[in-house]
Amino acid sequence: MHNRPLFRLMLRLTTGALAAGWLAAATLSTASATTYPVTIRSCNRDVTFAGPPQRAISNDVNLTGMMIALGLKDRMVGYTGVSGWNTGTDELRQSLGSLPELSKEYPSVETLVGANADFYFAGWNYGMKVGGEVTPATLAPLGIKVYELTESCAHVMKRPPASLDDVYRDLANLGTIFDVESRANALIESMRAKIRAISSKAAHDGKPVSVFVYDSGEDRPFTAGREAIPTALIAAAGGRNVMDDLDDSWTRVNWETVVARNPQAIVIVDYGNVTAAQKEAFLRDNPALNGMDAVKHNRFIVVPYDDATPGVANVRAIATIAKVLHPAAFQP
Repeated sequence: MHNRPLFRLMLRLTTGALAAGWLAAATLSTASATTYPVTIRSCNRDVTFAGPPQRAISNDVNLTGMMIALGLKDRMVGYTGVSGWNTGTDELRQSLGSLPELSKEYPSVETLVGANADFYFAGWNYGMKVGGEVTPATLAPLGIKVYELTESCAHVMKRPPASLDDVYRDLANLGTIFDVESRANALIESMRAKIRAISSKAAHDGKPVSVFVYDSGEDRPFTAGREAIPTALIAAAGGRNVMDDLDDSWTRVNWETVVARNPQAIVIVDYGNVTAAQKEAFLRDNPALNGMDAVKHNRFIVVPYDDATPGVANVRAIATIAKVLHPAAFQP
């Protein structure tokens, strides 16, 4: 996900058959080893793998983080879309080592073919755009198989609201594709346990706190609807996204709507050329916005892009949000 007009083209398919197919494909893999050929459900497609990919490329920092967490660096020839958006922690950069960044933003077909890639882990508005040059359909004839980030499927099909199960599903499916299922299952269970512990503390500290997600934008804010992962992260942290009734993923809304819903806290997504401090200053200095409870009571929560988008860093995001929403529950 990135806030660029060119990357926000969306196509929605709304048939009941697609929704039913999505739900039927939602079961996480529990096997200990992959038997090839194996078929994986990716959004509204089936993708068959004759063996584990050997020359993979991932786009965006959160997807790349999943690959690294699963120990798949030796199966990768590079990654894309990190430095151009000013994302990525020092820890991740150290983990990537000498693995090259093949494109600072979205890669071209030529970039992927030039690296002799056999697998592309990306998503809609996470390295691909509807109707764009790089899609599963354009890469298939070139021998490059694509697995799509589950959260992003909202841009090409009707699907349920985003949940942490989306992240677990992606990790499990990557585990199956690359024959590292035991590692994937262990990572999923570790994440589940940590999130359960955070959510349990937050739940004992009163009713959910209303939260607005501020990604970017001044005339109209770019934010997260019910089909974007921050809604699930906020819920796990003992909050409620004030835009959780918006049947959309990452999208723009009107400031009038935000003010009317008067959030008690604001999550600022930190990335790009506009800093979190500058975004906060904009909210404070704008007389049309600084009357909201979140601004008056200084309840700003800065969450790095890596943490606010689907991936292994979501545990850290939930902890960060929960500690601000329910400070009493997290006192030493």
